[in-house]
Amino acid sequence: MTQVRIPAVFMRGGTSKGVFFLEQDVPAAGPERDALMLRVIGSPDPYGKQIDGMGAATSSSSKVVIIGKSGRTDCDVDYLFGAPAIENPVVDWSGNCGNLSAAVGPFAIRQGLVDAPRDGIATIRIWQANIQKRIIAHVPMKDGEVVEEGDFVLDGVAFPAAEIVVEFLQPGGSGGSILPTGNVVDELDIPGFPGLPATLLNAGNPTIFVDSQRVGLTGTETQDQVNGNAELLQSLETIRAHCTVAMGLAASAEEATRLRPHTPKLCLVAPPQTYAAAGGKTVEAAEIDVIARILSMGKLHHAITGTGAVAVAVAAALEGTLVNRIVGDIGERQVNMGHTAGTVAVGAQTTQVDGNWIVDKAVMSRSARRLMEGWVLAPSKY
Repeated sequence: MTQVRIPAVFMRGGTSKGVFFLEQDVPAAGPERDALMLRVIGSPDPYGKQIDGMGAATSSSSKVVIIGKSGRTDCDVDYLFGAPAIENPVVDWSGNCGNLSAAVGPFAIRQGLVDAPRDGIATIRIWQANIQKRIIAHVPMKDGEVVEEGDFVLDGVAFPAAEIVVEFLQPGGSGGSILPTGNVVDELDIPGFPGLPATLLNAGNPTIFVDSQRVGLTGTETQDQVNGNAELLQSLETIRAHCTVAMGLAASAEEATRLRPHTPKLCLVAPPQTYAAAGGKTVEAAEIDVIARILSMGKLHHAITGTGAVAVAVAAALEGTLVNRIVGDIGERQVNMGHTAGTVAVGAQTTQVDGNWIVDKAVMSRSARRLMEGWVLAPSKY
């Protein structure tokens, strides 16, 4: 039988890449759409390789994005993100991808969904449908085309590109709340980790912060050192799953692992240290405020998730969180964080209203590039 052919663009955004679709070209939300997204990416794959699809068997590449014109007066496009599990038949629609957020504006311009100036900066207003939040992307334009080439260097990406500034507006939880338990630190009794201090935060994506030393790590471990340790990964998933329940996002730890592999993220933090990052780069202790290692889809991320970087910046601004205890008072400047592949700086603006912390916005620089455009094919009986 003839395969199904769907218009699509394969794009890199930040340190991630994924398959981008127009909303009109894919089924409506439901089992059929999930089945198509899984088959396009190459999941579920018991071999854990996604050889028969567009994915590359990592949390940074097993991603799909659906974009359509927005019906909201304050936004230009709606952006829905999906994270297909690699070995299981699940697409997690619970959170956003901060890195791919940088590619939404360029995609929307290229597909004719929005008007953009011939030259200068196009301001694209994005509705992030997964977490019901607004994002503003500032996309450079020249001669009527998105500028993709440039000299902006992003650690975790091998080649320079044009800078795209991304603003995440009020990225906190419902009503703007960013501390789901109301505490800057909770002590949780988790199997194997009694009385574990954790900061549970809802900003960017729901994020769990734990001191690296409390799980037997220094914070400077490489991706291979962590991902090659199955016992460690299982322990970290146990922490993530039980914290998910504490945040009110799952009824049980088992449900969190099975149905919410994408969020919340687990972030291990440590004080500044000099360490060897991926790609042969040395990160000096003096150039960073905190070390952050993000776990995504059960593995250590090769750099840092975009929403994870937002969460670190927000946590740094809240007095008493585990991140703030490391960073201290840095005023209004950006937080310089060391990650697996190098460093990144993110700024967060917070205010306190009636005793509650509110995040006004978080800002970071990313880049994006079209890698391939045309059609993606899937077997007719996907």
